[in-house]
Amino acid sequence: MVSDALTGAERLVHAAAGAGVQVCFANPGTTEMPLVAALDQQPGVRAVLGLQENVCTGAADGYARITGHAAMTLLHLGPGLANGLANLHNARRAHTPLVNVVGDHTSWHLPYDAPLASDIAALAATVGTVRTIADSDSISEVTRGAIDDAHRMLGVSTVIVPADHQQHRAPEPPSEPTKPLARTGVGSARVKEVATRLREAGSRAVLLLGGNSLTRAGQLAAGRVASSTGATLYSETFPARAERGGGLPNIDRLPYFPEAALAALTDADAVVVTGASDPVAYFGYEGIPSVLTRPGTLVRLAQPHEDAEEALLELADLVGADTPVPRVVAVSVPNDAAALTGRTVGQVVAACLPDGAIVSVEGGTCGYPFYTASAAAVAHTVLTNTGGAIGQGLPCALGAAIAAPDRPVIALQSDGSALYTIQALWTMSRERANVIVLIAANHTYNVLRTELGRHGNSEFGPQAAALTSLANPLVDWVTLATGLGVPASRVARVADLRHALTDAVASGGPYLIEMGL
Repeated sequence: MVSDALTGAERLVHAAAGAGVQVCFANPGTTEMPLVAALDQQPGVRAVLGLQENVCTGAADGYARITGHAAMTLLHLGPGLANGLANLHNARRAHTPLVNVVGDHTSWHLPYDAPLASDIAALAATVGTVRTIADSDSISEVTRGAIDDAHRMLGVSTVIVPADHQQHRAPEPPSEPTKPLARTGVGSARVKEVATRLREAGSRAVLLLGGNSLTRAGQLAAGRVASSTGATLYSETFPARAERGGGLPNIDRLPYFPEAALAALTDADAVVVTGASDPVAYFGYEGIPSVLTRPGTLVRLAQPHEDAEEALLELADLVGADTPVPRVVAVSVPNDAAALTGRTVGQVVAACLPDGAIVSVEGGTCGYPFYTASAAAVAHTVLTNTGGAIGQGLPCALGAAIAAPDRPVIALQSDGSALYTIQALWTMSRERANVIVLIAANHTYNVLRTELGRHGNSEFGPQAAALTSLANPLVDWVTLATGLGVPASRVARVADLRHALTDAVASGGPYLIEMGL
């Protein structure tokens, strides 16, 4: 029974629980101690400690991608929020509902510009909406409003809570119904216009899928449309969540490099964007257009916040599409004696996936080959790095494992980006998260060497070589993982990886496998 004797912090946690928040990924400090105490008074909210804020924000992102409901983070002042901004950027680009609770100095101490004082609201505004609690009376209303913001806008919201408002007693607010996550519907008139464009373009059409068009139902509807019209199917380059395998159409990602993406889209008379952002180059390069579609060819069926799945189902019915017979193709398995490369790792992981697995992919070395091979795998879910801020893969896998403890999670991870949020391993161990981490240990920032080559630097000088190498000293992933509480092993051949991955899945995580490439 909630009474007027509760503090503002207790009201905030109670309001969050009432709005359906079940997990708080926390890295608190002095100004959040009342909130830490309040979490003990609310058994419905699980507190998960992250040793660095970017672990917390990335885990909240992964959790919400799987559940479809906002998770909460608890962060310490502006510096703590700033530490988590990289993965909040990724969450914003993934259109993930996520709520940050950030403590601030007591309201009467703010004018003195204490050493840890900063403009928290300005930092938070770079990734989403911001609400600041002005008194303890409004704390429940503001908290519910922030959660509603996250669900309504499919994005990040932040609540700033001065420490004194956490400590003061707060009255019981009137009860209000919570607003579940809801996507905006696409009008039938727009669907009919798109159907007309598709009929006109025929085989010179491309459907670019993102958002909730990458559900199983959405992809099957897209397959029907392609079968009827001859259109080519792509997913956006970095989908927040894509169902994969289990008889779904083989929909590959739009290539990352702009030359290849242009080649995929340049002959299209209609590029129908369905739940994805408009296709633009990841970076600007001289002589290459930023916009990857020809003028007049871009057609928007559904924006990222709209119900792309429902729009695709209606579109498939309009174009008279029959359900194509799924083409069953076995995963190509490399020779057991073969060395590990990006291609062989992708094939082994795809072949060894347990049904219903979640795969968090960060890094191109194995990520792209795996995604291609995984079309023939059992049904699974893939999460990718939507915003390009590295350090996302391990926390996202952690959050996904907490969201779906009955599903095995595999983090297919490059070594350089893993080091940004390696503290996630400690939380995986503490929470006994069922995550199998596969580290592609080539001890190199390969993507940067590729970019150097694209800028005409075919030969690296000593400083360029050093700035793109992780080989001096070599990171010992087995020792590092073990020190953070995660058992680990090292493999160098296909047979070794296949046996180690199969055993790890059977035993359950957390477990780390260093793959020598």
